Amino acid sequence: MKYQSDSNPEAKVLLPAVTSILVPLLLVLGASSTPAQNLNWEGQTGVFVTPLAYTAASPEHNVGKPIVAYHYLDAGSVLGGFHTASVTEGAFGRLEFGYTRVFHQDGDTAGLSPLWKDGFNIVHAKVNLVKENAGKNNWLPAISAGFVARTQVANVAGQLATPTRTYNNADFYAVATKTITQTKVVPVLLSFGYKATNAQVFGLAGNAPAYKGRAFGAAAFVFKGPAKSTLILGSEFAQQPREVRNLPGADVPTTLTYAARIVPWEKSKFNIDFGVAQAAGKILPGVDLKVRHQFALGISYGF
Repeated sequence: MKYQSDSNPEAKVLLPAVTSILVPLLLVLGASSTPAQNLNWEGQTGVFVTPLAYTAASPEHNVGKPIVAYHYLDAGSVLGGFHTASVTEGAFGRLEFGYTRVFHQDGDTAGLSPLWKDGFNIVHAKVNLVKENAGKNNWLPAISAGFVARTQVANVAGQLATPTRTYNNADFYAVATKTITQTKVVPVLLSFGYKATNAQVFGLAGNAPAYKGRAFGAAAFVFKGPAKSTLILGSEFAQQPREVRNLPGADVPTTLTYAARIVPWEKSKFNIDFGVAQAAGKILPGVDLKVRHQFALGISYGF
């Protein structure tokens, strides 16, 4: 899903804008060891853009029921809006895989928004290597590894009758996640991971010059709400490669997000997430993407 091509410098301006995509939806139901059925922006069981070590629910010897999700990001007047539709499947108690389609709503800036005219595709897979609390070790986090692959057939700036080329990038990551239930009144979720990526801002801003190692993580606090509901408050960070291919001088900051998740009733398979992302503003002198405090919404349902 490369929006920045070597032959189209305009696309490179799309940088961290998409960082606003980072509204975290922190999933794990409080005192339960089973994660809520929440998918992130790219269709993984996770926060808004970062994955957790948990996988979609499934029996040990079969395939589970699918989880579907819809996400919306208001990326502001320059870049417009982004909508995603995802479906993810769990298998054999340790594996998940899925597909996400991203649709774009034009912004007001000619020459930038049309770069997403044809949308893009995301596929992902994750395998759980170590179960949380394995061997009755209450201190042990869940540990998983996975990948995300993105592709877009681009009709550059909407000016060509046929696509010019397919753009690709990918992440390869490992992540550890622990839900601390010893704090019985307010359970705490902690997650930390490391990835090798050649994507700039999850591919929405193009490519980095080469694969870079980047860290990501999340923390959340789980509160009991009225009528057996659950409220999860948290934040996440996602480091980005500092450089952007073919855009000298651009400097992409770490993305920070702040969000709330509502689980309407106990054991619910339905989640609603709201958040605000601290994303990118001026990425170069005279270039302001205006996505410093953008709103995002997510809805997930597990069958």
